[in-house]
Amino acid sequence: MATRTPDITVVVPLYNEEESLPELVEWIERVMHEHGFTYEIILVDDGSSDGSWRVIRRLSANDAHIRAIRFRRNYGKSAALNEGFRAARGRVVITMDADLQDSPDEIPELYRMITEEGYDLVSGWKKVRHDPLSKTIPSRFFNAVTRAISHIPLHDFNCGLKAYHHDVVKSIEVYGEMHRYIPLLAKWAGFKNIGEKVVEHRPRRYGTTKFGLERFINGFLDLLTITFVGKFGKRPMHFFGTLGILFFLLGFAILAYLSIAKLVYEEYGIAERPLFFFGILTLIIGTQLFVTGFLAELVSRSASNRNHYLISERIEPDA
Repeated sequence: MATRTPDITVVVPLYNEEESLPELVEWIERVMHEHGFTYEIILVDDGSSDGSWRVIRRLSANDAHIRAIRFRRNYGKSAALNEGFRAARGRVVITMDADLQDSPDEIPELYRMITEEGYDLVSGWKKVRHDPLSKTIPSRFFNAVTRAISHIPLHDFNCGLKAYHHDVVKSIEVYGEMHRYIPLLAKWAGFKNIGEKVVEHRPRRYGTTKFGLERFINGFLDLLTITFVGKFGKRPMHFFGTLGILFFLLGFAILAYLSIAKLVYEEYGIAERPLFFFGILTLIIGTQLFVTGFLAELVSRSASNRNHYLISERIEPDA
């Protein structure tokens, strides 16, 4: 394989997909040859328990375009994508699932949108889906919530078929279950030119889906996490301190009102009113939130990446 930078890196995370791998690799290579791309394929085996790794070794033995990574156990799709991104060398990085539901025929247009139209990231949109209602209805709901929170106008955040400029995959870290929100990770990293393309969604031919209903709960929690970290990761006091001050002032106002009422009317004791306990509670919560903000600031300023910022370009005067 040529040592120069390939045009395209195709990253394929997989788990127990031994039946589909030969057909997928053959399909990808046919598309690459038809369009004259230089390329590499990175297969990331996420701890498969079937014969997927055996198939990968057989495929790579006679094909210098194939690179492979094997996890010792199942870590999840985010971990597989992150390792694939770290290993990628192509100018454009394409991700797709290994179950043949994503079509490699979409690759040339995705590549063109990155290289010619200047997109940082292009996400596939499975406008016509071959999935049961138990997947499509919750998926639409979570996509709507993610659009509202992220302000990124995508219809299908979780589509596995995406294209990235090389700089994007080298600037983000995908962890936990954050693969659903890679466009949001890219946006927080400063890559805001995000596009969308309607792509073909094919029926699954082999095996079964590896994701259950718990992905929707985990996905919502991950969305809250990534939104908070993206906005307040380097300034947590702005979040906790603001809430703490509001709660503290509310509690102080309630107790001040009750004290004045006691002095003016003297008809009852302050502690006899439920509002008194609510005021005490809000004072305590406000103080705790404020202290949490201080502690979070200490942790943030002790982090090794506290002054790590992504730089797009530099201009230096000649010596």
